Order: sequence, then structure tokens, then C-alpha cells
Amino acid sequence: MTSPPPTPPTSAPTTAPAPRATPPPSTPPVPLAELLARTDLGLRQIAGPREGVAIHWVHTSEMADPVPYLLGGEMLLTAGMHLAEVTGGAPALESYLDGYAARTVAAGAAALGFGIAPVHDTVPAALVAACDRHGLPLVEVPAGTPFTAVESAVWQAVTEARHRELTRLSEAQRALAAAAARPDPAAAVLRALARHVRGWTALLAPDGTEHGSSGPRPADAVRAAAGRLAQVVGGDGGGAGAREGAGGPSSATDALPGAQLSAYALTGRGPGRQALALVVAADPHDPPAHTIAGVAAVLLSLITGPAGDRGPAATGHAAALVRLLVGARPAEVAPLLGAPLWTVVHAERRRETTGSAASLATALGTPLLAPEQETHPAATDAPPPGPALRALVPGDREITAQPGWTLGVSAPVPVEELPAADRHAATALRRALAQHAPLVRHRAPGPHGIASLVTADDARQHARALLAPLADSPPLLDTLHNWLSLHGNWDRTATSLGIHRNTVRQRISRIATLLDTDLDDADVRMELWFALRALDRDAATHR
Repeated sequence: MTSPPPTPPTSAPTTAPAPRATPPPSTPPVPLAELLARTDLGLRQIAGPREGVAIHWVHTSEMADPVPYLLGGEMLLTAGMHLAEVTGGAPALESYLDGYAARTVAAGAAALGFGIAPVHDTVPAALVAACDRHGLPLVEVPAGTPFTAVESAVWQAVTEARHRELTRLSEAQRALAAAAARPDPAAAVLRALARHVRGWTALLAPDGTEHGSSGPRPADAVRAAAGRLAQVVGGDGGGAGAREGAGGPSSATDALPGAQLSAYALTGRGPGRQALALVVAADPHDPPAHTIAGVAAVLLSLITGPAGDRGPAATGHAAALVRLLVGARPAEVAPLLGAPLWTVVHAERRRETTGSAASLATALGTPLLAPEQETHPAATDAPPPGPALRALVPGDREITAQPGWTLGVSAPVPVEELPAADRHAATALRRALAQHAPLVRHRAPGPHGIASLVTADDARQHARALLAPLADSPPLLDTLHNWLSLHGNWDRTATSLGIHRNTVRQRISRIATLLDTDLDDADVRMELWFALRALDRDAATHR
């Protein structure tokens, strides 16, 4: 519990301020009913709505006004210590609790948990009435259940839900990729998408003409709304109001009772032709469906329409993919890709954005985009999470910051150097996330850098000898690499690696002990950085 609260007012206004706008939580919700069903917690709901209540996290506060410390979606836990300061009898307490419930609802809290003991033997009747009035679910936490047990139960449920979500995304991605390789790929992708979003999918022209669909046929109102969205994102290729290129939005959404509609413009809009739109109708309470649909939109952008309509570039990309799949080396397929140089982009979706993979691909000007399965370290020694998206962009195309995304961008390289560029983009993304920057570019050293003064063999041998005590511990090497690249900043290194800053400190201390050196010495840091970069270059040449 928090420190003793300030003295609350003897009365509080019953009119709550307008709910503030907060970004949607990135964690999957936990139904309140799931917590109530756990017999080990013994929770009991005694007021407020009982259907559709979802918890994203837990916050404990004994403050009279916890609103400034709430993000929305919490179960707010209190033992009612702040009630002891209310004077003026029952009327003042009723007024105070009415304001407390109103402010909690306005802050976006999902539920209020009131602990029995050590302050109160029962939940105050005035609080029960106030929560009923303001539609705030009120849960009684029994004396034998510590608040930490409730918090632990929520995070356990969140972790399990996130695991199920990631498993579903991975399975859907594999199914969509397999569908795209079948004889009728567009129809196969629509079927696989409908199955994995548990809804209706369709390819619609701007005039509403259906070019394929799958899944349960929706109601007429949903179908009509889908046609309107297809017109918004697809444009009218031959009419007076035609949209060309990127003139229209790349995606659009609409909400109807029981259904969330999403439409994605498939690449290839141009004069004299109508671009198809992928439209998906799914459960509005199923966020992963949006991500799965974005993967399908990228695939359908590549496979819809005759190869000639997609132009020689797309045809060459398809040919290169086939050659790679049957065993050709990257250098052999490079001429088919058209561009001599390519840039690798790693992208992480920021919490507040609802942008799709398809919209990012359109903004970057490339269909060569692969969503990645998000991973979260399960232990302190686990590798850092991978990017949400990875893209290949022709090297002559300017890459700028994109709203709602954090980007790490490599230098343009030939095809045979793409593995190294991929690592550079990953490093740039980690730096961008640590610095809270929208875009960071990897800068390749010039031809007259210090590395050019030492032969590759000598640099490699020196690096292996210097870093030999860390050779069997990739997490320590990775931590040292990030820590040095971020100028020894603990917080940014922790953010980059997805671990706690104390773990960073422990690892750096361990590294200093193993290397028997002083990491506060600038000369030592320079020599270690030189060695790490030599290992990077060596790894790039052997990939």
C-alpha cells in the first residue's frame, strides 16, 4: 500500500469530469469473471455491472484522488484508509464516496477492489450505492487475500492470454503463407483468413462488386458498410472522382453492433483501373484479428491481379522468391529484384497506433514486408524481442518517420549483404526505442575509419582473445554491445534489451569482473567497442 494519504475533503462533487482519452493498453484483457471464478482468491462482486468487464492491470492506492496515477483499464485496490479522514458523519461520507466513485470511473478504471481488514470489517454501504450509481464494478477482497495475490493472478492471466495470442498469430501467419502458395492463392488466403479471424472476408471493388469472399455471410447492414469502406480505400479507377496512387487512405474501419469492419487497400491503384480492397468483419473484442488481417493484406497485394498488371518489378520479385525456394543463392536472384541496393527496415508499432502492416507497407512503398512473431523475454538471460515488422525497400527510396511506428533503418546494401544490414537495422531499432526517437539510421563507417588500419584477420584474432571470457555467454556480449553503443546509459540499455536496469548493472559488473578491467576507462571502452565491431564484421562475412 502507498504512504498515508493527504486529508480528503469532507465532501466531493458528484459530477465526474469527462473521461480522458488514453491509448488502448497493449496487453490482452482479463475478464473480471475469470478472477471471480478463482476459489483461491475468494473475490466477490457486490456492485456495478457484471457483463463485459475486462481488467488490464492492477493498481493499489490509498489516496483520496488516485486519478492522476491511473492509465485506464485497472482494477483499483484500496483498503479504505483514506475514509478515516472524512469528518461530518454519514452525509459527508456518502458525498465523499460518490465523488470518489465518479472520479475513478472518469479515470477509466475497470473495477474497484475493496479490501476487508485491516481498516474495515465490511465494505461501506455508501460505497456500494455509489458504485451502483456510477456503473463501477465493486469487488470485495476478503481478509485472507493480500492485494499482491490479486495482482499476481491478473498478470498470470495476462501472460497466459498473451501466449495464446502469440501462438494464434504465429499459426495464422503460417496458414496464410501456405495458402498463398496454392493454385488459387487469393481464394485460399481469404478462406484461411476467415478461419483465423473467425469472421467474414471479401475482396471488393470500389463499386461493391465482390471478387471473392469466405466465412459466414454477414447481415445486409454489415455488407453495405463493407461496400462503403471499399469505396473509401479503393478509389474509383475510371470515374470523375478517381483516386490514384496514394491519394486515398490505405485502410479504414467502421464499427457496427457485434462486428468490427476493417478495409485495406491492396497495392496497385492507378489510372483507369479499380483497386481491390480486402474487407474483414470480425468480433470487435478480438484485437489479434486486426494484425492477422494486416498480414493477409500484404500477401493479397502481391497475388491479386495478373502478373502483367503488377508490372515487371512485382513479376521479378515473384521469380526471385521462387528461385530462392528451389535453392538458388541470394547473389543469383539479385538481378531479378531490379534495384541494385536494398534497405532493411525494422519497425515496432507504438502502443497508441492502430495502423496496419498493409498501411506501413504502402507508406514505405514496398510490398516486401514480413510481420514477425513478437517475443518477450521469459528470463533475464533471454534474447531481446524481435521487431514487429521487417521490410525490404529499394535503396534509392527515401525512408521517413511514420506516425505510430518506431523505425530502425540500415544503410542501402547489395543483396548479398542483406543479412548484415538486417542486424544493423535491428541495432538501429533498439537505439530508436531506447531514445524514444521515431527513426534511427545505421551509419556505415567510411573507408578511412580506424578499422581500415588493421587487417580483418588481426582484428578478429584480437577481438576473440580480448572477449574470450564472454564467449560462452551471448547475453553478456549483447548487453556489453548495447551498453557501449548507448554511451553507458543504464536506462536506455534496459529499454533496448527489454530487461530491468538492475539486471543491466549486474551484467556490466559481471563483465568487468570476467574481463578484469575498468569499464569506466574511456580507453578500455574504445578497445572493447573495436573488438565487438570486429566480431560483427566477421559474423557478416560468414552468414
